[in-house]
Amino acid sequence: MKPLIVANWKMNPQSLAEAKRLFNSVKNGLKNIKNTEVVICPPFVYLPVLKIESKSPSFTISFGGQSCFWEEKGAFTGEVSPTMLKDLGCDYVILGHSERRKYLKETDEMINKKIKAVLSLGLKPILCIANLTKLKKSLRGIKDKVIIAYEPVFAIGTGKPCTIEKAKKMRNLIKCPVVLYGGSVNSQNAADYIKMAGFQGLLVGGASLDSEEFIKLAKNVAHI
Repeated sequence: MKPLIVANWKMNPQSLAEAKRLFNSVKNGLKNIKNTEVVICPPFVYLPVLKIESKSPSFTISFGGQSCFWEEKGAFTGEVSPTMLKDLGCDYVILGHSERRKYLKETDEMINKKIKAVLSLGLKPILCIANLTKLKKSLRGIKDKVIIAYEPVFAIGTGKPCTIEKAKKMRNLIKCPVVLYGGSVNSQNAADYIKMAGFQGLLVGGASLDSEEFIKLAKNVAHI
């Protein structure tokens, strides 16, 4: 499979105009790229506009949600359902990110229900984990293929990425076919996590908000 590069914009940028500028810069910079699938996960409110902006005959950018609820509809104020994400053109959904576990108190049980809801609609869940215990609990009762994103908490947003050696050991312990690495990924270390540590792609946070850096990162991966 092609390396999978997932851009998690988190709660950025602060305006639609900025989001459009960032997206179009990335789209234009990667228009001739091959052998790599790029997924943009912006804040929910930007998805409809960016989907329109994404039309390009030479390069297809996929979209993903940064989370979702486990019910299809109902009295769940502030939540977004997998059905809504699919209707907006999303193919992927990030689930179980450490920031949601920390700040919004998401549990493994809640994440497990979200994964099942996403899979039932044919969307591709990207399950974020920091250790094997989180992996086992979140995937309880799930046999479908789930994309795993290994994100050691100490590396997220700190500029201190996990070493290639430690990341490789963790990759070998995760018995899933598609595993991404996330945590202070940049254009200098991106290719090594795939070529040397054996990951099938990357979940990119801060570097995805700098169009030049993200374009360079994706191109370095594409040239492996």
